[in-house]
Amino acid sequence: MVYLDLFLTFLLIGFTSFGGLSMIPIINSEMLRHGWMTSAEVSDIVAIAEMTPGPLGVNSATFAGMRVAGIPGALVATFGVLVPALTTTLLAAMFLKRFKDSPLMQSVLYGIRPVSLGLVAATVVTLSQANYFTEGMVQFPSLVVGAIIAFLLFKFKLSVPKLILIAAVLGLILA
Repeated sequence: MVYLDLFLTFLLIGFTSFGGLSMIPIINSEMLRHGWMTSAEVSDIVAIAEMTPGPLGVNSATFAGMRVAGIPGALVATFGVLVPALTTTLLAAMFLKRFKDSPLMQSVLYGIRPVSLGLVAATVVTLSQANYFTEGMVQFPSLVVGAIIAFLLFKFKLSVPKLILIAAVLGLILA
């Protein structure tokens, strides 16, 4: 039964998100709803998924499925999150050329932008709660690392792997 739950959960996640960071609030919500993980564990899964090669959604599904039900769970969750993308990609490829200049299609794409931005903002809030606050206490070392990384990102436009390495070193030093 857990395999069916994993498949349907990640199928839902795949169909109701736009990929990437927009999946995180939904993944967090579903993991908490099923009691499979805490917010802190979801935050850890997302961090690992971001550091490993591949799409965030696939990596998160794989790690979450593995955590919940081992290798079979990882396979089922990964397949569940991929089905929507495969389905929509095939449909889009069939109809994109026909509808690409349609005013309706342009309106749909225009409407998706603010929704995606809202989901990314929700991700920032959700992950900030798990990473910067523990039991109602502000984690100042985490805030310092986050501020330094944000500064380096915006000021010097460092690559993500470099920022991850710097954050890891700072975390080891400050924690």
